[in-house]
Formats: sequence, C-alpha cells, structure tokens
Amino acid sequence: RRKKKSGPHIIVLLDQASLETVKNRRGIYELLNCDDHRDLCKKKLRKDPNDYRPDILHQELLALMDSPINKAGMLQVYVRTVKGVLIEINPATRIPRTFKRFAGLMVQLLHKMKIKSSTESVTLLKVIKNPFSQHLPAGTRCFGFSCQGTLYSPIALAKAILPINPETSPSPTCFVIGAMSNGHVTIDEHPYIEQMLSISEYPLSGASAISRIMGGIEHLWGVV
Repeated sequence: RRKKKSGPHIIVLLDQASLETVKNRRGIYELLNCDDHRDLCKKKLRKDPNDYRPDILHQELLALMDSPINKAGMLQVYVRTVKGVLIEINPATRIPRTFKRFAGLMVQLLHKMKIKSSTESVTLLKVIKNPFSQHLPAGTRCFGFSCQGTLYSPIALAKAILPINPETSPSPTCFVIGAMSNGHVTIDEHPYIEQMLSISEYPLSGASAISRIMGGIEHLWGVV
C-alpha cells in the first residue's frame, strides 16, 4: 500500500456548494434544500428552490472520499459554498451515507465551525479563512472543469497534466469542480486556474465526472 510522501498530490476544490441553514417551525436548524423547503424558498426567500441542492455536494464528497486515491493518502478536499464559506476536509473523514445524516453534520459544522471525531481529538471538518489560493502549496498547478473546457478522456487527461510518478513531483495539482445545480466554474472567479478542462462530451453529474477524473489518475499512478 502506498503512503503519502509529504502532503497531498491531488487537491480538489468543490466550488459553489449550496450549504445554508434555515430555522424550521419547531425552531430547529435544518440544511436548506429544494425538497423540504420549496415553499419557503419561493415565498420567503424569493429564490428558485432548484438552486438549493446540497445533495450534489453529498454525492461528490462520497465519490471523492471513497476513491482509492484518497484511501492511498494522496488527496486533499476543500469545499467553498455559494456564500463564500471555505471548508477543509480531513482525508480520514467518513462522509455519512444518508443525506439526512449528512445534512445534520453540515448544520453542525456551519454553526460550530468545526467537527471533531468522537473517539479522538482529531478535527475532521473545519471552516478556514479565505482566499482558497493561500492554502495551495507553492508551485501548485490549477485546472478547472466545465463542459466548455478542452475535452480529454480520463486517461489522456491524467497523462497530459500529471507527472508519471507522483513521488517525483515537487508540488501538487489542484482541480476546481463545480458543486452547483446550474452554471459552471469560471476563470474569472478563480484567476489561478491555468486551463479549463472537460472529461466528457456529454453533460455529467458532478459525482460521475469526479469518478472519471479519479479513475484516470488512478490508472496513471497504478493506484488500485
């Protein structure tokens, strides 16, 4: 089994995630979502309920944290919400499988600013200071994903932008992937992105795109 040398080889930012809390009629805070709060979005917030899709982030985090790349200790994940809250996720974090439990965890995180593991004093999730670029090691190359980017197959993508041997690379590679229901990542919002890429000629869900990207990297680096 591979162990990480020093720091992650791949950094992923899940951008524009829909994470907001709302107080329900019983006075309990819930994660705002299009299924449970459709009327509230329309009447009180005057917003489109379909913009509130925290389930997209849930699926993307499951895809990333379950990947062999993460299990091999080569991945670091960050989340940035629509409101600009930046979250760092410990690679050892086990994302709750059901959306209800995930929503409860996110509410707790947004209110307490950090989540610690129950057994040890390890911080699993924490809100950190913006901008995101200050958390990138020197020399990190950044790429954004959008259906309008340069099209690659997963394996061709990994070969084009990553070193053949991750241990010889002095700095990691960062991918910015959208976690929103519509719209896409732009270089205007992330000036440190050097190129926009695409992983399929078809529109894919975020989780599906992540699985393809990680699969290509795992193939190149021999992570099984």
